[in-house]
Amino acid sequence: MPDALYLWALTLAAFGLFGRRVYGYVKVLRGARSENRWDHIGQRLKLVLVQVLGQRKLIEEPLIGVAHFVIFWAFVIFAASFFWNLVRGLFPFLPIPFADEVGWMRVALEVSGVLGLVALAAAAARRYFFPPDRLEKSRDASLILGLIAIVLLSSLAGQRFGWRAMWWVHMITVLGFLAYLPYSKHLHLLAAPFGVFFGSLQRGSAPPSSPGASRREEFTWRQLFSGLACAECGRCDRSCPSFLGGFALSPKMLMHHMKELVRGDGDGHGEANFVGDVVKREEIWACTTCLACMERCPVMNEHVPVLIEMRRRLVGEGDMDKSLQEALKNLNRYGNSFGAPPRARAKWTQQLGFPIKDARKEPVQYLWFVGDYASYDPRVNAATCAAARVFQKAGLDFGILGDGEQNSGNDVRLAGEEGLYESLQEKNLKVFGRARFQEIITTDPHSFQVLKHQYPASNGARTVRHYTQLLSDLILEGKFPLARKLKMKVTYHDPCYLGRYNAIFNAPRRVLAALGLELVEMPRNRTYSLCCGGGGGRIWMEDPPVFKERPAVSRVNEAAALDVRTLVVVCPKDLVMFQDAIKTTGLEDRLEVKELSELVEQAMG
Repeated sequence: MPDALYLWALTLAAFGLFGRRVYGYVKVLRGARSENRWDHIGQRLKLVLVQVLGQRKLIEEPLIGVAHFVIFWAFVIFAASFFWNLVRGLFPFLPIPFADEVGWMRVALEVSGVLGLVALAAAAARRYFFPPDRLEKSRDASLILGLIAIVLLSSLAGQRFGWRAMWWVHMITVLGFLAYLPYSKHLHLLAAPFGVFFGSLQRGSAPPSSPGASRREEFTWRQLFSGLACAECGRCDRSCPSFLGGFALSPKMLMHHMKELVRGDGDGHGEANFVGDVVKREEIWACTTCLACMERCPVMNEHVPVLIEMRRRLVGEGDMDKSLQEALKNLNRYGNSFGAPPRARAKWTQQLGFPIKDARKEPVQYLWFVGDYASYDPRVNAATCAAARVFQKAGLDFGILGDGEQNSGNDVRLAGEEGLYESLQEKNLKVFGRARFQEIITTDPHSFQVLKHQYPASNGARTVRHYTQLLSDLILEGKFPLARKLKMKVTYHDPCYLGRYNAIFNAPRRVLAALGLELVEMPRNRTYSLCCGGGGGRIWMEDPPVFKERPAVSRVNEAAALDVRTLVVVCPKDLVMFQDAIKTTGLEDRLEVKELSELVEQAMG
C-alpha cells in the first residue's frame, strides 16, 4: 500500500500540472474565431491513419523517416505499457498482471525497446553530427531525447533483471515527461495527431473571410493550433522558395511566433503589434503562397492561411508596396493589373486570322477564361495565340468573354484584398450568367485554382479544367491530330497552382510524351517543384533591398544544369518570370522557355 500511495501522489501531481497547462491552451483556442473542422469525419480519420500512424510524410525521407517511424511506434507501445502498469500500481487489489508479466506484451516491449534505442541513436547522430539546415541543437530537444532513452532503458532493464528500482525509474520518468511535455517545445508530440485530424481537406483553401488578424482572438482556433502542433523540424524552411532565396520569411519561425502568441509569453504576446513588430511586414509580404511549406509539414500546419490573415490586416491599414498598391488600384478600376482598358483584353485575337466566338452572344461547349497575363502581356502573346490555334485545329467549340472577363481574383485574395476579390468574383459570375457554355477551360493555373475551388457553379457548368487536362484526355481518346514528333529533350516545370494545389502532374507529361519529347526531370519536380516566385501577388511586388537569389533564377539555373535547351511551362506567369530570369543570368544561349501550347502547335503542323 505505501507504494500505491507514493504512486497516487506522483500521478496526481503529474496529471495536475499537465491538465493545468492544457486547460490554458484550450481556453485560448476557445477565445479565438470559430472555424468548422468537424466535417467529413471519415476523411479526417483516414488522414490520421496515413499521416500519424503511417508517418507517410516522414517516410518520404528514407533514413530518418524510418527511424522516426520506429521511435513513434516504440513510444505508442511503451505508452500503452505505462498506462497498463499505472492502473495496476494505483489499484494493487485488481486481479491483473503487470504489462511485462504478459508474454506477448513482454516481447513487444523488448523488440520495440531495442529497435527504439537504435532509432533514437540514429536521430541523435543526425541532430548533433549531420543536422540538416534549420534543425537546431536545442537544450529542450536534448532533454526530450534523454527522457525517451531513460524510458526505454529502464523498461528493458526492469524486464531483463527484475529490478524493482528500474520500475520506479520508469514510472517517475514517464510521469515527469507527461508533466513537462505541455510546457516544452515538444508539445507537438501531443498536439500533432489533433493537428492532422483538424487539417485542411482542400489544398490551399483560403481562410474564412475576415478583416485580418493581429491579436490572439482575431485568428481562428485552427490557425493558432498550428503553433502548438509545430515540431520545429525545419522542413518548411528547407522547402520555402523565399527562405532559400534569402528573403525575410521563415515559415518555421512564423509557427514559433504563433506558439508564443498562444502561450502569451516571449515576444508572442497578444497585443496588436504582433503583426509588424513580432512578425515583420517584410516576412509577411515575402510569401509566394506556393504551399511548399504546408506540403512538407508532417503535422499539416497551415502557414499560408496565417500569412493571408496578416496580409489582410496590413492591406486594411494601407501598409504595402507601392507597386502592389498600384496593381490593386488597376484591378479595382479596370479589372486587370496592367491598368489597360477592358476593350483591349481581346486585342490579341486580331493576329489569328480567324474569329473566336463571344460566349456571351452564341453558345459554346468550352468557355476559355484567358486571364490577365495571357491577354495583356506582350511576352505571353505568342503562347496565347498558339493555344487558340491549337484549340481551333483540334476542332474545339470554344469562345471567350472578351471585355466582359475580369481578373479571376486568385492572387488578389492571397495578397490579402478580400473585398476586391469578392468584387471581381461577383463581376465574373454576372458575365458567366449571361454566357452559354458547358465547361470552363483556362491556360492559367492561378485562374484554374480559384474558378474550380472558390467560385460557385456557374450557368450549370460545374467542370473547370486546365487546358493540359483537356489535351491529355483528347490524346487518350485518340481525338487529337498530331502531324509529327518533335524528338528533342526538354525539362518541365510543375507550376504550384496546378501541381501542389491540385495534384495535376501526369496530364502535362502525357502531352509531352505524345509530342515525342524526351522529358528530363528537374531534381525538384512534381510536389517538390520550386516555385517561380510570382504567386500570391509577389509578381506585383518589388524585391527587398537584400536577398540571396530570386526563386526564378534558382529554377532556371537548375534547368540549365541539365542536358536540355528547352524549359517547358504551362503557366503565363511562369513564362514571364523565367524569361526575365534567363536574361538576368545570361543564359539566353543555353536555355529557352516555351509554353506547352507552342510545342503542341509545332507537332500539329
